[in-house]
Amino acid sequence: MNWKPAIVLLLCALPLVSLQAQEGLLNEEPQITISHDGEATYYEYRVNGVLKEIKVVPVVGEPYYLVPQGDKGDLIRVGEPTVLTPKWILFRW
Repeated sequence: MNWKPAIVLLLCALPLVSLQAQEGLLNEEPQITISHDGEATYYEYRVNGVLKEIKVVPVVGEPYYLVPQGDKGDLIRVGEPTVLTPKWILFRW
């Protein structure tokens, strides 16, 4: 049984499969949906129908991003600390 030509042929075809996969990724353009409400403007970025991030631009304040976390699709704020500590000034002398 001579299986060496089949392996050589398979190994030669791998770069072509990889190239086609990369071309498919490059052709994916994000879909951007813009919506407004009275307090902010929302930019939803989707690739192949999957939500990747939401940019929130409030009327007052700095813009921030929300990204989906986990399988449930819960949104978390990027750059937000996980534990919020109060920063009240109790005493000053």
